[in-house]
Amino acid sequence: AAGPGPGPGPGAAAASWGGPGWRLPGRVLELVFSYLELRELRSCALVCKLWHRVLHGDENSEVWRSLAARCLAEEALRTDILCNVPTYKGKVRAFHHAFSTNDCSRNVYIKKNGFTLHRNPIAQSTDGARTKIGFSEGRHAWEVWWEGPLGTVAVIGIATKRAPMQCQGYVALLGSDDQSWGWNLVDNNLLHNGEVNGSFPQCNNAPKYQIGERIRVILDMEDKTLAFERGYEFLGVAFRGLPKVCLYPAVSAVYGNTEVTLVYLGKPLDG
Repeated sequence: AAGPGPGPGPGAAAASWGGPGWRLPGRVLELVFSYLELRELRSCALVCKLWHRVLHGDENSEVWRSLAARCLAEEALRTDILCNVPTYKGKVRAFHHAFSTNDCSRNVYIKKNGFTLHRNPIAQSTDGARTKIGFSEGRHAWEVWWEGPLGTVAVIGIATKRAPMQCQGYVALLGSDDQSWGWNLVDNNLLHNGEVNGSFPQCNNAPKYQIGERIRVILDMEDKTLAFERGYEFLGVAFRGLPKVCLYPAVSAVYGNTEVTLVYLGKPLDG
């Protein structure tokens, strides 16, 4: 991103107007910023403390409301898809962390709402998708839920860029190699490197997943762990010792016409 300096972009504009000391009322800056796209806003935030404060001081400002209205589908804003993302800045961020239309099986497509995967009714195929952005540091949380039948295999978890997103047959694709880690919601098994790593959650008579139930996934690249929550119940750490590589939220499904929604929440809340 461009910062202060003589080159093109917001930094050059600030320099020509007297450098970072240049001032306009915050409300005027907010109005100007409301016409910019995310990449341009990132550059503007580097110009000076005032610009950074105007952009990030209020996550429901006109800047983020306007950007959300332009980049998010109306369905995503008027339904409960983003009900657990309280700010407009958070909603924009969730959109940029949603499923990738270019990094998924050929047998799935991402619906117009931008957050939901639809698997076409293709026989003898397991199909998955990764998000647009992966993580190699920090702590991150996202929600996943099925909006249709699970079928025989329905897996949520993480994968590197090298993990396949399609294979023949009905199998646990996510967790089938050393490039992915998954939790099969059908039988409550943890999967990695083609092996079952035990059942999850680790309790007697663990309840099975119910359609529409939101599962929160928590990736901690500092502790190298992957954990899950159901509702407001912490289910425990599922995987430890994750590698220091870029890991992407991912899912894999087998049932025809089933739909899976994934919403990025940001940094997980402790306690």
